Amino acid sequence: MKKYPMISAAALALTLLVSPAQAATDLPKSHGFYDEMTYLVNKGVISGYEDGTIKPDKVVTRAEAAIMIGKLKNFKGTQTSTNFKDVSKSQKASGFIAEAAKAGFISGYPDGTFKPYAPITRGDMSIILDRTFNIFNGVGAPFSDVSPNMKSYNAIATMVSGNITAGYSDNTFRPNQAITRGQLAAFMSRVLEPKFKNDTHMTNSYLRDKTKIYSYSTKQGTATLKFEEVPVIEGNDFGFMWVTRTDWNSATTLLVENETKDALIYGLPYSEAETEIVYPIQVGKTFENGLGERYISTITGVNKTVNTPYKKFTNAVEITIESGEKYYMVEGYGSVKALDAKGETVSELSSVK
Repeated sequence: MKKYPMISAAALALTLLVSPAQAATDLPKSHGFYDEMTYLVNKGVISGYEDGTIKPDKVVTRAEAAIMIGKLKNFKGTQTSTNFKDVSKSQKASGFIAEAAKAGFISGYPDGTFKPYAPITRGDMSIILDRTFNIFNGVGAPFSDVSPNMKSYNAIATMVSGNITAGYSDNTFRPNQAITRGQLAAFMSRVLEPKFKNDTHMTNSYLRDKTKIYSYSTKQGTATLKFEEVPVIEGNDFGFMWVTRTDWNSATTLLVENETKDALIYGLPYSEAETEIVYPIQVGKTFENGLGERYISTITGVNKTVNTPYKKFTNAVEITIESGEKYYMVEGYGSVKALDAKGETVSELSSVK
């Protein structure tokens, strides 16, 4: 009779508690994409190698990208023949490639090939993610190396609008650079989970934390902002965005926030937008707003103390509209208080949960 080595209960418990990502010899917690890779490993989208590594810095091939996308979309992945002359039924990724192509998520080249073993670029991956998921596109692609005449321009713009990427610190996106497993894990995690979208916020950002719910007291009642996934409505793909609900009616409003190195802009999807604050922040700086009838807003103070039902802020930026209204912006909270021309409170932050 075959004998098996005995495993202590403690050792067994330890193996059950340690995920494949945590056990990987080349993925320390200090790695920039540790959390994202662990998240996708636990979802079964990424797997490690037989030598105990997970290779977070390894370049991703087009076939590997198709497999990862397929696992996220719950494709069967059964090996099958494809319409690409360089992807045979015997290839491991053939089923995922065939299903992703049929769904319109991926495409090949004019010569009828797919080039499964070629590295996939950041630009091409943006196109695939844009086709695969509902991600709202509300801004352009504000990178020095991305132009409107590029095939991937709109997709890259979508990645920015959807808080999937912020590019590099030198204001480049590097669309032709091959993407690594760690970078792709970050892209995919940010598509799926709001907490990872926060990682794309700029240093000293005025964007709200996408994992929290913000409530505001107004003259009419309480308005609540929650970042959540919005279903396709009348053919429009919204993906994640802020949803505003009030206690005085049943209507909901969708709110889009986009931040670049120049400004924070908010508005309604596929509609009008307003500039909330401009960068760098300087007292006296003015900016134009309004649709149709334009008006001027001016930064009139920094490090202002503002009392709200939620807390006292001592680092607020005061912005005054030419008609006399004022509002106050705080890093990580956006607008925390608004006053009318008489100085009476119109709205103020009452809770963050």
